[in-house]
Amino acid sequence: MTGPTHRCVDLSLHLAWSGLRSFDLDDDKLFLGMYRIVLTTGLHDDYIQFLDGSLLTSHWPRLQRMVGRGVRTAWEDAFPELRPDAGQAAA
Repeated sequence: MTGPTHRCVDLSLHLAWSGLRSFDLDDDKLFLGMYRIVLTTGLHDDYIQFLDGSLLTSHWPRLQRMVGRGVRTAWEDAFPELRPDAGQAAA
């Protein structure tokens, strides 16, 4: 995932069909909101277009609390580095 890391991002209508569509990634609240939308309602191409792997990893401790258990488990299964104990296993 090599999506944008700064500036404004406009989500596609199928992701943000009701309300805010433009998200300033330099604003923490808007960044978290956009990632939550993409993580919970996005499709494979959306993940590639809108998510950045290093940002996802660094913000995962907060993002994992913003998504449901099923979404959290699916992402942690697909990317073990997101699991809470991943840092301990690497040490």
